[in-house]
Amino acid sequence: MLLAVSIAGISLSAPLISATAAPALAIACWRNLMSVGVLGPYALLRHRAELRGIGRRALLLAVAAGLLLAAHFALWMPSLRMTSVASSTALVTTTPLWTILLLRITGIRPPRLVWLGMSVAFGGVLVLTGVDLSLSSRALLGDALALAAGLAAAGYMLLGAEVRRTVSTTAYTLVCYATTALVLLVVCLVGGVRLSGFPLGVWGQIALLMMAAQLLGHSLSSRVVRTLGPSVTSTAILLETPGAALIAAVWLGQRPAAAAYPAVLLILLGLALVLRGGRR
Repeated sequence: MLLAVSIAGISLSAPLISATAAPALAIACWRNLMSVGVLGPYALLRHRAELRGIGRRALLLAVAAGLLLAAHFALWMPSLRMTSVASSTALVTTTPLWTILLLRITGIRPPRLVWLGMSVAFGGVLVLTGVDLSLSSRALLGDALALAAGLAAAGYMLLGAEVRRTVSTTAYTLVCYATTALVLLVVCLVGGVRLSGFPLGVWGQIALLMMAAQLLGHSLSSRVVRTLGPSVTSTAILLETPGAALIAAVWLGQRPAAAAYPAVLLILLGLALVLRGGRR
């Protein structure tokens, strides 16, 4: 039940971003600022000593993870305004592929099943980007941003895994989210992105996004992974793509081109093979 709630929260993220009448970078900035506002008091109350004692290496890695997370948000959220929710979500969830490739650079050899899954998913990416190219160059640029966001997320996850060897999740996420929020705030201020003056409904949507994606989505998935295991949890989270597409179709009336559906299925099949092979 918790996993179902988690997937529902994550699936709501992309359509909600697409529907919110505010600049994408402003949404990303406020989402992280609100997360720090919710997490900060608890972390300072229960983990103050740990925060003071974080080593220099762990602190630098946590800050670097925050920079990559900021890049992920800055790339992915605008892509949702340029291509369909289904395409953007399918491409951004290629994070496991980028993770495997980054690990391969460090000398870790993945099993054959992982390579097979990567080939299948990459084929789906080629089909999907070809479909979007036939629609418009703007849609293709949105695809490229979503892919780049998946790469940034892979780096963020790898750095986070390294930090959490010695630092609690609460302390790590506070440093990481605070860095992300600060970077996005600077980008918005330098770029002249409007950060205020939104209707009350928009603020409610941003708050709902923070609660759905951060508190219900990612937090609950971290909770259930202890009992269900990483393979089941990771594979189930792939349901974000059809879940987001369904919500976008019903709520926003956004239906991708018919040829996009088999491409999305190929990507999901490839990712499932990668996760299965990675478990081995």
